[in-house]
Amino acid sequence: MAKQPHLLIEPGDVNDVALIPGDPGRVDRIAGQCENPETVAENREYKIVNATYEGVPLTICSTGIGCPSAAIAVEELSRVGVETVIRVGTTGALQEGIEIGDMVVATGAAKEEGTSKRYEDAVIPAVPDYDVLSALVDAAEDNGEDVHVGPIVSDDAFYNETDDYVESWEAANLLAIEMEAAAVFSLARRKGMAAGAICTVDGNLVEGTQKGADSDSELPEKAKNNVERAIALTLDAVVELA
Repeated sequence: MAKQPHLLIEPGDVNDVALIPGDPGRVDRIAGQCENPETVAENREYKIVNATYEGVPLTICSTGIGCPSAAIAVEELSRVGVETVIRVGTTGALQEGIEIGDMVVATGAAKEEGTSKRYEDAVIPAVPDYDVLSALVDAAEDNGEDVHVGPIVSDDAFYNETDDYVESWEAANLLAIEMEAAAVFSLARRKGMAAGAICTVDGNLVEGTQKGADSDSELPEKAKNNVERAIALTLDAVVELA
């Protein structure tokens, strides 16, 4: 098999489990908590690093922003033998009282995006694998961390999340909004892969805060710090799944 055209990898290059942050810079942050990091490939928004954590081999692959680029990553990771993908991202809260820096483990993702709908009808649920979901929740409990566990929504239009949309999502008791999970969950299911997602809250749309609105950097300082905690929980979940 030739190298995949976007990730530039082929079978044997990566491990069975891949952590998939959106931000290429977060690949290095995850690798910094691991042992033996080795860059495998870099192209466009995709950076791929192999590493080990407590003796368990894993791969870290960025997906870029949004479901289209995340779908490309999942497609190509599947083709080279990856069996489990775990999104480690950021999200905007949709319920009062969910604070910046809190962590959300998704039990499903509403399809307010177009990519998954090119693969299947919107009524087919976008849900994580039970074992991956359970491992993320168990890792939080084992570390004494509080996480919000529940459904989220994946949206395509970061700058067009109007008040009507936000009110509708809030009324449905969706916990948070991000831009990749629905496609990751849907494609993983179709490919026979296991998937999950844990995201750190970087703003709260119903309380009037949004990522980047009140500072010169993308993430508030508390969210930056707590991304490291989400990474640590995810790595512990990988060990549990091994």
